[in-house]
Amino acid sequence: MEDIVDMHCHILPEVDDGAEGIEESLAMLRREREEGVRKVILTPHYRRGMFETPREKIKTVFSRLQREVQRKKVGVDLFLGCEFYRENEILDILKRDQSCRMAGTSYVLLEFSTVDSYSVIRNYTMGLLNHGYRPVIAHAERYEALRKMDAVQSLAVAGAYIQVNAGSILGKNGWSSRRFCKKLLKDGHVHLVGSDAHNMRLRAPCMGECARYLEKKLGNREAYRILSENPEKLIRNEYI
Repeated sequence: MEDIVDMHCHILPEVDDGAEGIEESLAMLRREREEGVRKVILTPHYRRGMFETPREKIKTVFSRLQREVQRKKVGVDLFLGCEFYRENEILDILKRDQSCRMAGTSYVLLEFSTVDSYSVIRNYTMGLLNHGYRPVIAHAERYEALRKMDAVQSLAVAGAYIQVNAGSILGKNGWSSRRFCKKLLKDGHVHLVGSDAHNMRLRAPCMGECARYLEKKLGNREAYRILSENPEKLIRNEYI
């Protein structure tokens, strides 16, 4: 499949626990291109007390990577976002700095603790929705509180979007996550897929492999909708 969009990854170098340098970033982006990815939203972590790289530094590194990608003709378009760990000041930060949103849109990639209760997940999600944002639940397969389909369906009906990791779909993150992703996909609850790639070793990009799997299991049309059509709508700030 061509025209894949990777909307969740840690390819931006030296800002979190992702790529360690610009050469690794370029290697990851070349891998993305080989696998049919044409657009990438770079989503460095923001988590108080763990990942607090100043946004001005992130923007500077992003511009540098963009220049290198263009100079070396890697063939992918880059956009800046953020994987935002839930916290009390999230609304103030999003209002203050548009770059914390996904590609400057009203979409927000929202991460939770694996042990957060459903009420915590729902409260943060509804808080964003009530202020005009469109929350995307990052790697939803990780949260025990969402393992019940009615919990996922309730969030989706409220207006949230569900993202799962390509590696989880492929079984790279354990049997339990793969089984849950399979059920989410079967029930039509997956809106977006991201690589969540961090490096070229243990967590390398695998969007092409995931695309082939989804085409086989869901058909070409549904795979295209999840991997290309929906994230393109996100970038254009349209409703999915």
